[in-house]
Amino acid sequence: MPDVLLLTLLLAAVAIGWWLGRRERSKPSDPAPSSGLARDYFVGLNYLLNDQQDRAIETFVAALEVNSDTIDTHLTLGNLFRGRGEADRAVKIHQNLLARPTLTVPQGERVQLELARDFLALGLLDRAERLLHALVRDSQDDQRRLAAKRLLVDLLEREGEWQAALEVAQPQLIRQSDEIRRAAAHWLCQLAEQERFEASPGLARKHLRQALNIDPRCVRANLLLAAMEHATGHYRQEIRLLNRIPEQDAAFTPTLLDPLATAYRLLDDEEGLIGNLHQLLERTPFTSVIILLANTLRHREGPSAAVALVREQLARESSLGALDYLMDLYRQDDPGESLERLELLQQHTRTLLKALPRHRCRRCGFAGEHLHWQCPRCRSWGTTKPITGIEGE
Repeated sequence: MPDVLLLTLLLAAVAIGWWLGRRERSKPSDPAPSSGLARDYFVGLNYLLNDQQDRAIETFVAALEVNSDTIDTHLTLGNLFRGRGEADRAVKIHQNLLARPTLTVPQGERVQLELARDFLALGLLDRAERLLHALVRDSQDDQRRLAAKRLLVDLLEREGEWQAALEVAQPQLIRQSDEIRRAAAHWLCQLAEQERFEASPGLARKHLRQALNIDPRCVRANLLLAAMEHATGHYRQEIRLLNRIPEQDAAFTPTLLDPLATAYRLLDDEEGLIGNLHQLLERTPFTSVIILLANTLRHREGPSAAVALVREQLARESSLGALDYLMDLYRQDDPGESLERLELLQQHTRTLLKALPRHRCRRCGFAGEHLHWQCPRCRSWGTTKPITGIEGE
């Protein structure tokens, strides 16, 4: 039996025993209710001792009278059900509590908040949303209203209601929580992408600037602004925006390389690209930067320049992707028996590279081929980043 379940059931047993003793003292002339309560109490204990936790919980819930002394135990049992994946049973407990006319206003709000969590767990988002809106609007308790806002923001995010989520989160939650601040910047990016699709570039730019104002480290906002400059042929401005990204978060450097190279080539400025890549390499010696620079040098100066660069970088730091690229350079430049050996060796490096993910969430470890701005597993925004050492393959 899990420790938390045992602890909760013991808590329920103690609460019932305490209440039983209190009733015995306060009503000596009315033994019938106490007798029934005592019978349920000992039946529940028997289930508990025989490791029949489900039947013990049901017995304790039925036996435990709802009042100001026992409401915490009811709430704990309801939350236990939800934590075990039985939110439908939690709903029954919390709805039973709400039906009691003896609840005070603060107690009723606590139950409503837990009931909203039950509905969220069951996917009943409309019912959860109604409860949470009422708590945000009417609760006189600051902490409870704040908890309701957090749940409501999470719900609206699930539904893709980006503007509504922003309205609930601003300004209090955004000021208080780094995680919600990052998320809010991405909600604005989501809106901007929709507006680009609907041919509203002015509104998209406005939302992207708001995203950077909320979170200056929002890489996605600069990537989208750069893409908009590219679409209008302003390639120098696109390059300027892309070069801000390593300052925001160096881990995203591999993400900017393709648009950066394309912009320089459309400007017919290979020398500018080489200079920019050298600067990036000094700050962020990622495999993808090495390979792009080596390819550009090979095109401009020949294979020997590319080989020299890759060998120099490998001497500084090992990289499977750079090693594979170096073997490719050797293979193209060296015919005969050594070519056959290199091909065999490169088959192994390619197999290893293909088996490795390209991006990983820094929060939960979820890994995959593609960049997800919101992690599919933990739903955190901006925590999935390129994996160094293989990202240039």
